[in-house]
Amino acid sequence: MLRRCLSVLLALIISLTALTACSQNDSQSSSQINTSTQADSSISDVDESIYKDSENWAYLAQGENMEADLFILCPTVFTGDDDDHNMSLTDTASKESFLGALNMEKGIYEDNCRMFAPYYRQAGLEVYEMTAEEREPYLETAYQDVKEAFIYYMENYNEGRPYVLAGFSQGADMSIRLVKDLFDEEEYADNNVAVYAIGWGITEEETRDYPHLKLAQGETDTGVVITFNTEAEDIQSSVIVEGSTLGINPLNWKTDSTYADKSLNLGACFTNYDGEITKEIKNLTGAYLDPKRGTLKVTDINKEDYPASLPIFTDGVYHIYDYQFFYRNLQKNVGDRVESFLNN
Repeated sequence: MLRRCLSVLLALIISLTALTACSQNDSQSSSQINTSTQADSSISDVDESIYKDSENWAYLAQGENMEADLFILCPTVFTGDDDDHNMSLTDTASKESFLGALNMEKGIYEDNCRMFAPYYRQAGLEVYEMTAEEREPYLETAYQDVKEAFIYYMENYNEGRPYVLAGFSQGADMSIRLVKDLFDEEEYADNNVAVYAIGWGITEEETRDYPHLKLAQGETDTGVVITFNTEAEDIQSSVIVEGSTLGINPLNWKTDSTYADKSLNLGACFTNYDGEITKEIKNLTGAYLDPKRGTLKVTDINKEDYPASLPIFTDGVYHIYDYQFFYRNLQKNVGDRVESFLNN
């Protein structure tokens, strides 16, 4: 079972470069869960008091002398099976992968943010083969953990500081759920710099139903959601975006179909479980937003070079490369939005 989990995991979140084993430095290992003292996570409700324990955080106030905070939510690293549809907080292998996946993204944010990331009972990869109705109870279980951790962070660590909310894939879904659920309240919304919900769809209907779900319209607006979903030009549907979505182009920060040449791509970066950049390609690809689907179409990528690698995706659905293809642009944009928030 462990070999099966790790093999699917590597396909989901790792680039084509080889990954190192998940050996962690002292600061990382100190934030892993102590499985000998943690209660079993199969309970349906999680009291927020579990987040009083620092061992229930992958990152806890990591980084010093930063002008903003980051509350980041991990993408799917747990595969799941017929018996377990949510990751157990006592699953050592999944927790190691959980931390490694966060490390792969942290370089986008760590120059500007003190970082927080809770462990949560995320839904397994296999739930995405279910219907939306069937998978929802497992995603709701994940969300209840996320909500409790976020409220605990706001009440005990934020202290009025500007903060970025972020997540990729399932982490993006969880971020959007937080916005829908809580951001109509000033205590949660007022200090939000931006929400980077990359690799998840948002519909026009959702923005009508939740007026506080505001999508970014430019490069430095704040209190907004930044989202996009990367595809080849011939893709017409995917598990992530079956119909259409809203989004923004991370190369020119436009929400229409204006093409952005690859010369605007500051650097695609492929990282390992320690967060080290193992390969960087400047000017990898240009991109534009599809006027019908709203997805981000890339123009200079060969499918053979960046396979989907998972049965739930077809080649040309570049979901696992969403932040990697535009890594340096996202990194710069986080700094730009933090500066914009502080100046205004």
